[in-house]
Amino acid sequence: MDISFGTDGWRAVLGRDFTEENVERVTTAIGKYVLDNFGIDKIILVGYDPRKMADVFAEKCADILKKLGFKVKLSARVIPTPILAYNALIQNACAIMFTASHNPPEYLGMKFIPDYAGPATSEITDKIVANIDKPVTSKPSGVLSKVDFASEYYKHLETLIDFGVIKNLKTNIVFDGLYSASIGYFDKILEKYNIPFQTLHMYHDVDFGSGMPDPKPRFLKELIETVKNSENTIGLANDGDADRFGVINEHGEYVSPNEIIAILLKHLLKKGLKGGVVKTAGSSLLIDAAAKKLGVEVIETAVGFKHVGEAMRLNKVIIGGEESGGLSIGGHIPEKDGLLANLLILEAMASEGKSLTELQSDLYEFAGCKFYTDRLDFKLDNKDEIKLILEKVKEFKSVGNYSVTSVDTKDGVKLMLGNNTKILVRPSGTEPLLRIYFETDSLEKLEELKGSIEI
Repeated sequence: MDISFGTDGWRAVLGRDFTEENVERVTTAIGKYVLDNFGIDKIILVGYDPRKMADVFAEKCADILKKLGFKVKLSARVIPTPILAYNALIQNACAIMFTASHNPPEYLGMKFIPDYAGPATSEITDKIVANIDKPVTSKPSGVLSKVDFASEYYKHLETLIDFGVIKNLKTNIVFDGLYSASIGYFDKILEKYNIPFQTLHMYHDVDFGSGMPDPKPRFLKELIETVKNSENTIGLANDGDADRFGVINEHGEYVSPNEIIAILLKHLLKKGLKGGVVKTAGSSLLIDAAAKKLGVEVIETAVGFKHVGEAMRLNKVIIGGEESGGLSIGGHIPEKDGLLANLLILEAMASEGKSLTELQSDLYEFAGCKFYTDRLDFKLDNKDEIKLILEKVKEFKSVGNYSVTSVDTKDGVKLMLGNNTKILVRPSGTEPLLRIYFETDSLEKLEELKGSIEI
């Protein structure tokens, strides 16, 4: 079968396309890439999340790389992606993570992390795909060891987070383990610094409690109810490999990643971080509005954290994030880190002495308005229609009663309709489908725009 890497690695259904044979093909192709570009002395780290068979395939992968002659370090336990990535950075190593992130339980995947500790660019994954089924000359057998990678990451967190401030937080914390890789890590960090918290779903389950390892409201119902039934309480969760975050405020409401990024931008600027903010074309205008008030440059990329991570490597950045729940900050790694995001939220609340809902209200007032978003999906007969429709949208001069003030084509077509209104039309990466994203500063305008778009 043909193997392709998406925005964050190769993912497939376990037992159908994600098989021992295909894992061997991909592992060998990665081995060849590392050999050709770094040489046999490059260390390769291997980790895995709690998914079914992830540990077994990680062992298989590590053994193949050892036989090719590499020095391989295999995680001794389930590990969050950001912790593996951080260790790749400090050890000047490459890494392979077995995860399908927030995908359904029947999926598994492989993610290649180069030594800069962020998502592999398309240029790199294209080379790996080109290597599939090419012969590799093995060297004398390498070395395989099992390692716990947590300690160095924990030390690094102390340079990024003021745990003394968090101890003063008056808000109660409920951490929903969501059966994910953050279990045994985020809870241990809070325990280490004597930060009190309650927990839900604190064990690894390959079926993720018959749900999804995705920290979105529909999969956080128990966390939301727990928060609603408690006073002065927020909820925190991560996805399957703990690179994404989900936050519930004191009213039991989901706080969008866009709001979190904007709140943390204000907080980190006060902490003394300098630089720009990286956001994707799909991220909220709320971030732009806050950045403008703060005098911070906005660097916009195509959708996908590999683009955010690349921009973070090329520019001095305070924070970089995306609308799907991933962020990182300057001085850390150019990779999503849900553990860090959770801690930064607690630090922002504690340092301001405010509830999360108060920080949200402050943000809307600071930005000058509240933004409202929605999305429509249009199924097409085939992918050939996508280019024709995008070309048509690119020529729009108006949508309903709103004039197009600018057009951006870095990812699909983004139409700006004044400072506080945009429409983004972009294709799905997996099927003949167009997604149309709407954002504006009132619910009335939002409904009007949705009724006015004609593609």
